[in-house]
Amino acid sequence: MGKLRIGLLFGGRSVEHEVSIVSARSIFGALDPERYEVHLVAIDHEGRWFLTPPGSPPAAPIGGTEVRLQAVPGERGLVRASGADGEPLARLDVVFPIVHGRGGEDGSLQGLLELAELPYVGSAVLGSAVQMDKEISKRLLHAAKLPVLPWMSVRAAQLARDPQGVAQRAMDEIGLPAFVKPANLGSSVGISRATDPGTLAHALHEAARYDTKILVERGIAARDVEVALLGGDPVEASIAGEIRTRRAFYDYTAKYVDDDTELLVPAPISEALGDRLRSAAIEAFRVLEADGLARVDFLVDRNTEEFFVNEVNSLPGFTAVSMYPRLWEATGIPYPALLDRLIELALERHRRRAALETRYRSE
Repeated sequence: MGKLRIGLLFGGRSVEHEVSIVSARSIFGALDPERYEVHLVAIDHEGRWFLTPPGSPPAAPIGGTEVRLQAVPGERGLVRASGADGEPLARLDVVFPIVHGRGGEDGSLQGLLELAELPYVGSAVLGSAVQMDKEISKRLLHAAKLPVLPWMSVRAAQLARDPQGVAQRAMDEIGLPAFVKPANLGSSVGISRATDPGTLAHALHEAARYDTKILVERGIAARDVEVALLGGDPVEASIAGEIRTRRAFYDYTAKYVDDDTELLVPAPISEALGDRLRSAAIEAFRVLEADGLARVDFLVDRNTEEFFVNEVNSLPGFTAVSMYPRLWEATGIPYPALLDRLIELALERHRRRAALETRYRSE
């Protein structure tokens, strides 16, 4: 049996482009070359796809041969972007789409892969879309009676028309301190902590730089605790880990720049709390239609151990400092074995879906 042909897809048009490249580099280094033939497919800032030279690790600036995916069931080929379709430059058995942010984990890329009937790692179209949208996620989690902090959403157009009115409504409904976030973004990009009317006004306009929908959420004194999920049906939960930063909150700098951010695995919490968090993480995974993998981020009150689901990430980071692979390593699944399992899950889901009837037949 030949090697499995993996399309490692990275880059993208979002502000998380650079983080995606670092994640892809880490995955590339951990995939077993005896099992996999890895094709590196880079997406530049303009959204163009490039098949990069074989053997070279993911890097910026992006280059190579410009290609496009044939959205034709059964083809599974990457062809030259220009000219008539010819023999594919590469054929793929499965895609590992480590493209963070808008256009990568919001369901749009997953839709393209579905049209091509190409197996891929991670949640499908619906699960990716609802997990990406923090406001829709909160609605669904709240409806399922999972604990979430009070929040409100506002459109950027509303903010542009009446900035003072929006700020006043946020103070009346949510209070201060508050966290202000783009509704559809990751890596803490565009997130601010507002402590007074002035910082609130600035935070709203900062979030509006990145999204047309903004989330305002009550701020509490909390610990950042995370649980990793793996599987579909059934789904497994890792041990919990805690993130500690000396900054006001776990922002982009704390995640990817600061050397003094602490990743505590396992988290220094009681066994009972850990069990409750794992149970809530599995329930959140199911409520938001997750599949394959996810990381559930919790806020745990520093004084009472009351916890809240902060968000569910359908495509968590895979960098050397990312919590998702660290949590599974500590739970007993090493990084290379974790990648193997994620690829197996993608193929299993594809086999199940391929077995479904696509033509109506009367009895």
